[in-house]
Formats: sequence, structure tokens, C-alpha cells
Amino acid sequence: MVIPPSPGGGPAEETVDEAVAPGGTQTTTEPGADSRGTSVWGAAFQRLRRNPAAIAGAVIVALFLLVAVLAPVLAPYEGTATPGMREIRPTDVPGPGELAGFPLGLDRFGGDVLSKLIWGAQASLLIGVVSTAFGLAGGMILGLLAGMFGGWVDAVVMRVVDILLSVPHLLLAVSIAAILGQTPFAVMIAIGVAQIPIFARLLRSSMLSQRGSDYVLAAQTLGLSRRTITMSHVLPNSMGPVIVQATLTLATAVIDAAALSFLGLGGGRPETAEWGRMLTYAQAELGINPWLAFLPGLCIAITALGFTLLGESLREALDPTSRKR
Repeated sequence: MVIPPSPGGGPAEETVDEAVAPGGTQTTTEPGADSRGTSVWGAAFQRLRRNPAAIAGAVIVALFLLVAVLAPVLAPYEGTATPGMREIRPTDVPGPGELAGFPLGLDRFGGDVLSKLIWGAQASLLIGVVSTAFGLAGGMILGLLAGMFGGWVDAVVMRVVDILLSVPHLLLAVSIAAILGQTPFAVMIAIGVAQIPIFARLLRSSMLSQRGSDYVLAAQTLGLSRRTITMSHVLPNSMGPVIVQATLTLATAVIDAAALSFLGLGGGRPETAEWGRMLTYAQAELGINPWLAFLPGLCIAITALGFTLLGESLREALDPTSRKR
């Protein structure tokens, strides 16, 4: 409704968007409000659909997941198979396009590089998902305790988190993997433990910001217990940043898994299909067979880029300051 200028010639009043509901009741539409009542996640998904970086990241992640899941179907050979052993010479390793049955060439052990890259995607996905899930679970437990009880519980939990954060991320993972032994399971635990303080601090800070909200005060007025308020209201509304961080941490987990395998902490036989292990045994071939290091390195970089693009786009889509853009 537009109010006309005052008789004295003063400036007109601001325009106010009003809607008259049935029965004569006026309702004011707030700026940026969605008349259809779109949820935060629904609105974020709509913004992701219009974000080129999010689309690119989603395509890369989808291809990575597809290759990892369908590895038994897509890979011409098993991950540890050496079908081209007879083609290997001390001074010559067939490269991409040199042999009809091996489009990306062979490695020093006679394994098909294409098959190893495909099976390596499955190994990276398994390590990344399991380690991130372990770190997320541990971080949520600590963050929930700190954010729910506060006081001395918060102080103790945060001091433990500070101790873990005082050690560099990769150094902590290397130390844990070296103690637990050279196995893929040890790599998963090592990467997961290194991620725990990240999720713990993030969930705690998110819960503390939610504790002063109006809906929490209203729930307290109604006499709801602290446990009910935390588990039914505060925790669900605090999970957005944690989910975004989990997406970003998957990229870090893939890189960390490759780094630990490169250092020889992943265990397994030399011909095992894993991107980091492929880089390890490609060091001696850089002068004559550079593709043996370039191809797995490219797979690691592209996969990490996909998760990073998707995670950063999701963070931006959920950012309250960008919801009116």
C-alpha cells in the first residue's frame, strides 16, 4: 500500500508490501521470505542448481562414486593382477597406447594401469568415507558433550581438543598409523582421529550459537528438559556446518590416504591398486615412465577438487548472508 504525500509537500512515506488475508487481516511480507515456506535445505539446493562450481563438483564426485562402486565391472583386470608381466623389460615399460589390450600402459610389475586406477578409486572411497565417518562420530560426541553441559565438561573436552589440534594434522595421522601398524584399517583410524577435533570444535560453536535462540528460550519456558531441547532442537539446527565440513573433509581424507600410502604406512603388496602406493613405486620411473606418477596424481587432484568445489558451494548456499542474493 502506497501512502500519498502529506499536504505540506513532504516526502512520501515508504512503500510497504502488505497482503490482506481473508477476513480483513493484514499480513506483512518480510524481505527475502518465501511465501511457499521453502526450508533452508530446499533453498540451498535451489542455489546449488544455479552455481556452476557446485555443478562441476557434483559431476566429479558422481563420476568418482560411479567408478568406485562399479570397479568390478569397469576394470578389465583385478587390482593385484599382473597380466602384462611378459611385456616388461628391464629398460622398457610399455606406455599408453603401445599395447592393444592396455590403453594406459603397464607398470613395472606388469599390472594394467587403467585397472589399478579404477580399483584405486574404490580404495580411496572406502578409506575416505570410513575415516570421515569415524572422525565425524568422535567429533560429534565431544562437541555434543561440550555444547550440552558446558561448565567444567566443556573446559575438559576443549582442552583435549586443543591438545589434538596442537599437533599438525598429517603428523598426527602418521604417528597413529605407525603405532597401529601398516594396514588399511590403521590408515582409516589415523585419519579419523586426526579429524575429530575439527568436528568437535565446529559442532560446539554451532550449538553455543543456537542456545540463545528464541526457540530454545520458548522450549525452556515450556519446561522441556535440557536433553530434550538439545537432542530435538539444538542439535538438528547445528548440523548444517558439520555436514558441510564433512564434505570438505572427504577431500582431505583422500589426500591423506594417498600420503600415508606414499609413505609406506598403508600395508599391502607392492602391486596393490591404491593411488598413493602407485605414486610410491613410480618414483624410480619418473625419468623414463612419467605417466606412472602423473596418472594417479591426476586422479587424486581431480577427486579432491570435486569434493572441495561441492563442499565450498554447499557452505556458500547455507550461509545466511548469501540467502538474499
